[in-house]
Amino acid sequence: MVKPALPRPLPGAVGLSHLTAYDWEAADGVCGGSPHLHLVCTEAYVVTGGRGAVQTLSPDGYRDIPLEPGSVAWFTPGTVHRMVQGGELRVTVLMQNSGLPEAGDAVFTFPPEVLADPERYAAAATLPPGTGVGTAEAARRRRDLAVEGYLALREALAAGDDGPYLEFQRAAARLVRDKVPAWRELWQAGALAAAERTGAQLDALAAGEPAYLNEATAHRASPTRLGGFGMCGRRDEYELPGATLP
Repeated sequence: MVKPALPRPLPGAVGLSHLTAYDWEAADGVCGGSPHLHLVCTEAYVVTGGRGAVQTLSPDGYRDIPLEPGSVAWFTPGTVHRMVQGGELRVTVLMQNSGLPEAGDAVFTFPPEVLADPERYAAAATLPPGTGVGTAEAARRRRDLAVEGYLALREALAAGDDGPYLEFQRAAARLVRDKVPAWRELWQAGALAAAERTGAQLDALAAGEPAYLNEATAHRASPTRLGGFGMCGRRDEYELPGATLP
């Protein structure tokens, strides 16, 4: 039997993945992931197991938000976030604008000299393919470099100096500027199209012509890659429309 195609994204055109936070110890003695921010996507953690925290840097200052089973934490564009392992932490990640994070809507908190050089940044941010030892070592080096820059930002922010944090945001925006046209196409085909479909359905209901309900169906999906190396931890991914790029 041929499986039906998945012509439409998940509800609201969100991205979906599962993460197990890294248990690698960083320079500050904390185990966890690679600090970064998103430029146009809000991200949510739904905690399904274990304990930990998400550390954030924003105009609110530095925050350490506890994570435990059943809790939900989310952060808006521009918020630097670092997932911290407290013991078998596992989360389901819901990402606004599915497709955009996979297309580069995330910038690591590398030191300023790395952020200033697009080629150097790309070399530090890109991992070799696969899930083997070599990829794990590269992911850990990437995490350590991001923590190096993050700790400097956090120290300055704690001292009342938001200049480095604001400059990091500007540097991140410069790095992704050339990607915006491609992001716009993904957004138009994904999140915007999903919202417009709702508008068309409301129009149809108001007109008493709900013919679109004849297209009703159900879908099922399973992870298509297990244990990949994400920014925050080992990542199980779904190859859904717009959610995870091949």
